[in-house]
Amino acid sequence: MEYHQDRFEDYSLMIYKNSKLFAVIPANRVGEVIYSHQGLTYGSFVLLESTKLIDAFKAYKKVLEFLFLNGIKVLNIRVIPSFYNILPSDEILYFLFKSNAKLVKRDAIMVIDYRHKIKFQKNRREGINKAVRNGLIVKVDNNFAEFWNEVLIPNLNKKHGVMPVHTLSEIQILASRFPDNIKQVSVYYRGKIVAGTTVFFTKTTIHPQYVSGKTNKNTLGSLDLAYDFIINKLCNNKRYFDFNASSEEGGTKLNEGLIFWKESCGARTFIADNYTVNTENYKNLTLNII
Repeated sequence: MEYHQDRFEDYSLMIYKNSKLFAVIPANRVGEVIYSHQGLTYGSFVLLESTKLIDAFKAYKKVLEFLFLNGIKVLNIRVIPSFYNILPSDEILYFLFKSNAKLVKRDAIMVIDYRHKIKFQKNRREGINKAVRNGLIVKVDNNFAEFWNEVLIPNLNKKHGVMPVHTLSEIQILASRFPDNIKQVSVYYRGKIVAGTTVFFTKTTIHPQYVSGKTNKNTLGSLDLAYDFIINKLCNNKRYFDFNASSEEGGTKLNEGLIFWKESCGARTFIADNYTVNTENYKNLTLNII
């Protein structure tokens, strides 16, 4: 995370058991609130595969106590969507319930489950066929610079007046450090880039972080071809394909156009939750084991 350390006051926590690292919480501080890091798509507790429920509970309670004693009043935590976990790991949801946490945001995430894969609908197949007829070519070429400068930045600036969350230099640094986890897929028409997506790979999931196409994307079918390629050619035994959230404004509104497009590729819905919990609640936090 150090590539954007200047943007956040880091407050990441490391939890030990018998002098051995037991869990970590990537986090940053804003006043009296700790966030499970705002510079990451997902944060929350990261636990060892060997972690048992009771020990995880003790660690969670100790974290709340530590934060309270150090002047932190609120922990704001974004729960990792379950499909990113290697093992079943919903402990944190139970602990949040026990500590009277408040649900403050719930996003709808569109996901393809490769174990129960749904075929592309007719309109998506038509887009792919259009791209093939137009002679479009898809490459995994890590051509981040051309995608950023020719497609992504102009589109975001024109449509929304914003810049990508990552700068070009940041994404190039990350890709150089994690070449197996970050790749650039680019689509070309007559030798010129017309669309692309920057793709992140975890142990379970494929996730396109940035997706954009030039104004002729519908005429050429460039984005349909790009998604067909990364969904069906780059899966590499992954279990899920994550299209990212299709909800906005804290999960209170749904983007119908995005949902239609993603569902036509075979995606269905998972959720990603954000909770806040008052750290002083550790004082009354028990499991009531019978």
